[in-house]
Amino acid sequence: MKKTLQIWGTLILFLFLFPVIITTVPEGQPAKSSKLVKEPSYMVYAANIMEEEIAQTADGKALLYFTHWTEAFKPVTQAKDGKITVSHQTENITKFGEKLKTQLLFNGIETDVLSVEVPHTGAYRKIRPYVEKQIKDKKYDLIIDLHRDSVGPNITTTLFEEEKYAKVAFVIGMEHPNFERNRAKAVQLKNEMELLVPGITRDLVMKHGAGVDGKYNQDLDASLLVLELGGIGNKEDELNRTIAVVAKAAATVIEKSNSVEQ
Repeated sequence: MKKTLQIWGTLILFLFLFPVIITTVPEGQPAKSSKLVKEPSYMVYAANIMEEEIAQTADGKALLYFTHWTEAFKPVTQAKDGKITVSHQTENITKFGEKLKTQLLFNGIETDVLSVEVPHTGAYRKIRPYVEKQIKDKKYDLIIDLHRDSVGPNITTTLFEEEKYAKVAFVIGMEHPNFERNRAKAVQLKNEMELLVPGITRDLVMKHGAGVDGKYNQDLDASLLVLELGGIGNKEDELNRTIAVVAKAAATVIEKSNSVEQ
């Protein structure tokens, strides 16, 4: 059964996410588990026949949340309602978080989405207690705070085998004693992504000093990563391709980590 998941996981890199029906988590409710909540009938390209099998064979646990939940992509908002904006109430980073959740599940990773809408000002401080409670109640192999970078597509786009991908950057807050553990986890995921699509990641962004948060709540858990998915100018298909790569690479990282622990 696990071998079947790996085969389908590889296939998804070629399908690049055919249309997915997405469900959202209502504001203020606890994070919902993809293992406990029935997924939509059509997960990806007629893969609904795999739904029950995938939902019952989780090899790891991941948590997704969005400190800056309104972050948006200009081409995506323009296609949706004609507005070219970097902040949107519905067509934002949370939409792509749901796609990442689906892809993680497809790769055998049970995934919770913490849906908390905090104001942008002081967002890291305001979301912290919600994250702290969630990881206290449940152990995760990987925690991703998903963002969109503010730089343009010339920096956040790469071409591989005639297909464009949104590039990924990992932000590491250095102002806590265990930041090297977060960096090590980021390097693991970065390396696995590069094996799948060379050039898909950017250099690690190490943050400290005046004018930055310095922790990004990464002091809460060594597996907490701040992941910048593309930038303001990336298109939806580019983002979708990268999401498939992130999920497959994350599954490999979790599998290797669990093998070492055993």
